[in-house]
Amino acid sequence: MTEKEVAELRRRFRADKSNISRIYGCYVNERREILTEFEQSVAMLGQEEGEMLLTTLRKTLSGQLGKNLMDIEFTTAQVADSDEHRLLMTLRGTELHDTASRRSFYEKAIRSLQIEGNYLILLAYDAYDVPYRSRDGEGGAEQSSEVFRYVLCSICPVKLTKAALSFSQRENSFSHLNPDWVIGPPETGFLFPAFDERATNLYNALYYTKDPACTQSAFAEEIFRAAPPMPAPVQMESFHHLLSDTLAEECSYEVVHAVHDRFCTMMEEHKAAKVPQPLTVDKGEMKRILRESGVGGEKVEAFEERYDRVFGEDTDLPPRNLLDAKQMEITMPEVTIRVNSARTDLVSARIIDGARCILIRAEDEVSVNGVPITIR
Repeated sequence: MTEKEVAELRRRFRADKSNISRIYGCYVNERREILTEFEQSVAMLGQEEGEMLLTTLRKTLSGQLGKNLMDIEFTTAQVADSDEHRLLMTLRGTELHDTASRRSFYEKAIRSLQIEGNYLILLAYDAYDVPYRSRDGEGGAEQSSEVFRYVLCSICPVKLTKAALSFSQRENSFSHLNPDWVIGPPETGFLFPAFDERATNLYNALYYTKDPACTQSAFAEEIFRAAPPMPAPVQMESFHHLLSDTLAEECSYEVVHAVHDRFCTMMEEHKAAKVPQPLTVDKGEMKRILRESGVGGEKVEAFEERYDRVFGEDTDLPPRNLLDAKQMEITMPEVTIRVNSARTDLVSARIIDGARCILIRAEDEVSVNGVPITIR
């Protein structure tokens, strides 16, 4: 899915646009016991409560593609005949009305989720009458192309607040607020099926994780029988180790600097071109950057071989998962230097009188502890 497609669905979760009539779910305690199952009519909620509930669900479609939102792909065999795909299709096909399928889903989720404390499993069904859009972006609801029927799942922690002291301006007095249970934003969840090219794609789901470092992979494997992509922080760490281990003595400042600059340039060009698909870099492009940076053929081949083992032979990676696009960081045990990605040209590596040095050109005003200084 593209960012525009995700945003289009996210706009559905507003009181004036949503076709969601009921929310199904269950309340789970810290011992993984279902305390209650519920079926809540959205119309029966007050306006404020209804909007807050839709806002909570909408957060399951938030964050960055490739980092918080990841594609889960089913195999052809799974779509043709598998328990996991059949259950999701039943939830969707019955519009969540089937009690047995909901309960089966709850059980699968509970035995795989790793969440401390109490939490809610929320399920919503929506039928979106997709407006027609021509290539120039024009169209209207009266020119609907298809109905996109989907299920959204949100897993939300429920936390106990602390007692607090409150002051009421109206009554001009202090009062005690008792502890209460509040619903937090979703930790994880998913959309099924995917909304690819603004149409139904039964071969994919969109998986959400609030924390890219904690993808709840056991939950994804239980529900989809497919592992989510490698978490973004792990991708970054693995890529850094890959460069260091395979290039060895050829992993110089100039090489890492070239990789950083090339990735940043690609991201800027991709943003300027307004390409809807998320930017990814394949193994061939990475090898070309290394060769242009002066890395020898033997090291490049070692990089390719190790890349296949770490990420997979045909895996493309999002550059924004591999570096901080805003800055380049140079670290030593006692010193850390952060440089704006747009001015990495100010930094160079040299050996002076036998000592390894990082040189920074001071073209503008320099301050130490906030005090402007003169360099003599």
